[in-house]
Amino acid sequence: MSPSRQSHAHEGLSQVSGLEIDILREAGDWAADTEEWVRRAAEHAYVVAGPSEEAELCVVLADDPFVQTLNKTYRGKDKPTNVLSFPTGAMPVAAGPEPMHSPLLGDIVLAIETIAREADEQGKSFPDHLSHLVVHGVLHLLGHDHEVDAEAEEMEALERDILEDLDIADPYALPEGADEPARRLPRGPDV
Repeated sequence: MSPSRQSHAHEGLSQVSGLEIDILREAGDWAADTEEWVRRAAEHAYVVAGPSEEAELCVVLADDPFVQTLNKTYRGKDKPTNVLSFPTGAMPVAAGPEPMHSPLLGDIVLAIETIAREADEQGKSFPDHLSHLVVHGVLHLLGHDHEVDAEAEEMEALERDILEDLDIADPYALPEGADEPARRLPRGPDV
């Protein structure tokens, strides 16, 4: 971690999940208790869907312009989005006679304005929507995806189970009077 970012990081290894979470406040006016929401959602997603070994991830709290730049650079989409996930995979690290694998899962980057706007449009609380996006991002880091229907259904079911454990309503539930096809486009958060 760069020295300029060290003062913004909040980290610690969870005794429950074995997941070390570095949280960086890069941009945006995030609430003081945001780290608590992020940590709770990430830890539970890792306990439910992750391997039973220690790992680390970084969550970057940012704003729309910051995320738009990343989205344009890495996905070719010149617009902000709610969450971006950057998995690292198992990267070998030289350490003595046998290489070890880094426990780094990757980075999750969140855009406060987009998350707030979506929460308002969908009638959800900000903490609930943020928690859903953190869970979604962790699942991406663990290798889950939603590019094809079967994978999307599996990932959405896992998200529902994790969020239910956190007492958060089903983020994919149809509003009163909505029909199924309207809900299905697009699938999941735009990551």
